[in-house]
Amino acid sequence: MSKTMEPDLREPSAGIPRPSSPKEWKHPSDHWMRGFILDNRASLGTLGVFIVMMAVFMVANPTVFTTWYLYRSVLTTLPVALFVVVPLVFVVTCGEIDLSFPATMGFASWVFALVVQAGYDPFLGIVAALITGMLLGFLVGSLVVYGGLSSLIATLGMNFLLRGLIQIINEGKSMALTGLADSWAYKIFSSQVWGIPVQIFWAIGFVVLSAMLYNRHRFGAQVRVVGDNPDSAQQMGIDVKRVRVKVFVFVGIGAAIAGTFSVMINFTWWPTAGDGYLLPVLASVFVGGTPTWGGIGTVVGGAIGAVTVSFIQTGVVAAGLSGFYVQFFNGLIIILSLLGHKWNQARYR
Repeated sequence: MSKTMEPDLREPSAGIPRPSSPKEWKHPSDHWMRGFILDNRASLGTLGVFIVMMAVFMVANPTVFTTWYLYRSVLTTLPVALFVVVPLVFVVTCGEIDLSFPATMGFASWVFALVVQAGYDPFLGIVAALITGMLLGFLVGSLVVYGGLSSLIATLGMNFLLRGLIQIINEGKSMALTGLADSWAYKIFSSQVWGIPVQIFWAIGFVVLSAMLYNRHRFGAQVRVVGDNPDSAQQMGIDVKRVRVKVFVFVGIGAAIAGTFSVMINFTWWPTAGDGYLLPVLASVFVGGTPTWGGIGTVVGGAIGAVTVSFIQTGVVAAGLSGFYVQFFNGLIIILSLLGHKWNQARYR
């Protein structure tokens, strides 16, 4: 055998074509688009419901729904709901519920109105309202966490107690605060820029910061772990009771901001301030994709849910239907949204 025909023992694969290396396998969710959809499917589902609803309303009355005045009207009052919906996402994710926020809105805004009526700077009134909201939130959280009471019953009782206290002291009388229009606080927090209500920008900033707190901060991770399994959270070194109290304090802060904004929008404090927000705010949280069993939630979805609920009443009336249909469509949208979320994401409990 000639030397040229002898095989090269040093390289066994010499002369044999090597197969091309196979591509590295990747899970379908590794693609950024699919991963984004899977991570935000609850929020995207809520956005889909909102788009379909607005399309129906626009077809029903295109004249009204192509006018900026309609949207400016909604954007004026929408921030009040957003300031309460977002903190409630934290509470529900933590496995609790807070039904006392309407009375907290009324009580904190009452403190704000008293400070302004006494002739002090409205900024001082805002600080007083925030402190009041924090203290009320801490009181409610302490009753639930350290008192061992059911959050449903305890917060409902606090709602009646605070509302009754407001009515007893004020005897149903309101406060007119016409001097707010000339204050810097009103110009900064409740005026208009290029025809757009300023308060919507503050609300968007609040939603963005809260979403970062929920998704990127240690506190948000602790809230999700506590809501999913408190025993495991305790073994991980998380102070479960402190986290649960914190979420109620956060609701108190949000309710105080919402109550203060409602007073600056209307230049009047009413003893019933906050009463009309109980069911729409709760509906916004659940329509937004935050389930009732705790452990998971979505701040952005809750904000979209608030936008959806806010447009229902306006859309129904603008479509030519009477106000009697509002509650019917509220219930219809809520049920359809919950069915969509149940189909769209697996139930973890």
